Amino acid sequence: MAKNLRLKAARAAKDMTQKDLADAVGAVRQTINAIELGEYNPSIKLCLAICRTLDKTLNDLFWEGEEK
Repeated sequence: MAKNLRLKAARAAKDMTQKDLADAVGAVRQTINAIELGEYNPSIKLCLAICRTLDKTLNDLFWEGEEK
């Protein structure tokens, strides 16, 4: 799994810490850190909660396609 830099950038753009995002989606900070590091594959439920919180789509944050 690759690092999720798109998630990290979207979180930073909202001026949220990992803990802020974790609290907003009902997770712990370590889970958000592991997702950003590419060490944890979140459930679709968690992915959707993250997307809603950051005003992004699943494609924006989690789709592993070719980066342009």
